[in-house]
Formats: sequence, structure tokens, C-alpha cells
Amino acid sequence: MELWIIYTKLIVVLFLASSYAHMNVENLPWIIFCLLLYVSLNIAMYILNSERLKVVVLLLSIAMIYLSFLYVHPLLILLLPINFYELASRYVKAKWILLGLGLIPVFYLTQGKYIYGLVSAFSFVLFTMTTRYSEKLIQYEDKLDKMRHDMQCLTANLNENQEFIKQSEYTHRLEERNRISQQIHDSIGHSMTGALIQMEAAKSLMGMDTGKAKELLENAIVISKKGIEDIRITLKNMKPPTEQMGVQRMKLMIEEFSVKHRIRTLFVYKGNMDVITPIQWKIIAENGTEALTNSMKYGKATEISIEIHVLNRMIKAEVKDNGIGVRKVVKGLGIIGMEERTASVNGKIIVDGTNGFSVTTLLPIG
Repeated sequence: MELWIIYTKLIVVLFLASSYAHMNVENLPWIIFCLLLYVSLNIAMYILNSERLKVVVLLLSIAMIYLSFLYVHPLLILLLPINFYELASRYVKAKWILLGLGLIPVFYLTQGKYIYGLVSAFSFVLFTMTTRYSEKLIQYEDKLDKMRHDMQCLTANLNENQEFIKQSEYTHRLEERNRISQQIHDSIGHSMTGALIQMEAAKSLMGMDTGKAKELLENAIVISKKGIEDIRITLKNMKPPTEQMGVQRMKLMIEEFSVKHRIRTLFVYKGNMDVITPIQWKIIAENGTEALTNSMKYGKATEISIEIHVLNRMIKAEVKDNGIGVRKVVKGLGIIGMEERTASVNGKIIVDGTNGFSVTTLLPIG
């Protein structure tokens, strides 16, 4: 705001200097002194930090202009409007009242009243535009400060939520470990303890009653077999299905990639996922990671889709982006690595760069 007001004052000073340069005036040194004094006072006003001192300097400048108008040269009254608007705007908020007050001297001037009115209107327009721009700038700064504050609050809440999630996951793991421990103790511990007691009893009767000892050993074997079967069933129930683990790992990988690089990534899977073996899931995940990285680095893509489709005789895993693509595919280390991984299980890689860029992994079933 202050910069534009300074420009307005400078324009008026230069106009006066140009006018006096073409006039034949006797007291030119006094005129120059008044202009220099006006410039000095107004520069000092913008250097000061205190609002009271600025008002005092403004009053001194207006008083100097009035005295210069009376005793030096009437044209120096043109310096008055912009200083008057600066001072009056602190107490009068209505813009049109300011303009009316600034034009009052027109009715008392005997000469140069039209040029004074023009300068006063020009100064009012620039001052009003500058004031409105400054007010909008302050509003934007306030909004920006509020947005920064809200962002800090959101960041703090996000960090708290992340800590809560981590704590919840840790608590869930502890509860799961406790559940497994209790289940093993209840279903398997008693069986193993019973078998041990049977074997200790058989050992004691081995020399006295061979038949009874044999019976106890057979019971211990039966109990041990049952315990081993219980262990197998418990572990089988605890282990998640291969299909569930594979899909969840893919979802986690895709979500991490999408959040990290801010690229929209879609994931679709069809068919019987149970037929995909753990080694095939590993190859699909590694090829998918490599293809996503290539799309992000070279494809300039804004959207990537990943589709896993289990067909009758093969598994099709395609990573496709909407990027620039390539006319001729040059196989780098990434594509070669994908081909080698896929070939290790008798699969095949198909790369296409005609419509975006796509990498398709084909794996045999069975």
C-alpha cells in the first residue's frame, strides 16, 4: 500500500518540478526548498514505526504545504490531497466523504482550481485502489494464517491417529499372542501332560507288569497323536488363506504407492484367487512394483490400473497406465528382471507402449 502512495506523491512532485521548470518564477530556490522539505517529511513518515509519530509528521507536512501555498507559490497546494487522504482516512471510513472533503479547497482557490480538482481526484482514485488492495491482502493473509493453523491442527491430529493406530495394532498382536498361547495350553498342553503321565507309569511297570505297561504306552501314543493333530489343526486355522494374504499384500503395496506418489491407482481382481501359489503371488507383486515404478518415473501417468484375472489355464496380471507410452520398447534392467522372474515358473511377460504403457504377466495354472 505505502509503495503506491509514494508513487502518487512522486508523480505530483515531478509534475510540479516540470511545471516550475517552464515557468519564470522569482523565488525558485524557496520552491525547491519546499519540495525537498516535503519529500523529506514524507520519507521520514514511512521510516517511523509509531503511528502517533506518523500522524505528527503528516500534520507537519500539511502545515508546510499550507504555508508554502500562502507565502511561496499557490501551485504547491497540489501536494495537499494525498497527505490529506492519508490523515483523514484514519478517522473517516466513508470513501466518498473523503473525496468531498478533499475537494473543498477548490471553492476557495482563485487560480488553478481545475488542476487542483484533477490532482485531488487522481490522488483519491489511486489512494482508494491502494487501500482496497491492502485490505484484501490483509484478508488473504488472515485466511492463510488460519489455513496454516488448521493444517497444523490436522497434522497433529493425524500424528495422534497414527500413534493410536500403531498402539491398536500392537495391542491386537498382544491379544492374538495371548489367545494362541491360551489355546495351545488348553487343547494341546493337557494332551501332552496326559501322555507324559502315561509314559512315566509305563516305565514304572515295565519290570512288574509288562502287559499293563504296554497298554499305558499305547494310550500315550494315541494321546500324542491326538495332540499332534490338534497342533496341526490349530496352526492351519491360524494361518490365513494364501488368496487372502496375496490380495491384502497387493492392496497394501498399491495404497502405499498411491499415497507416496499421489497417483490414482486402481486394483481389480477376478476369478478363483486360491489357485495362485505363494511363489506366483511373489512374482506378481515384484513385477507390479517394478511396473508401478516405471510408470511413475518415465510414463508421466496420472492414473494406473492393476488387474489380476484368473482364467481357465493361466493367471493374467496387468499393470497399465495412461501415460505417454513409447513407440519402441527398449528392455532395460527392470523389464529383463521381470522376464527372468516370470520365466522361472514357465511364465511370460508382454510389454506394450502403444496406448499408455502396460506390462502383462502370464503365469500357468498347475
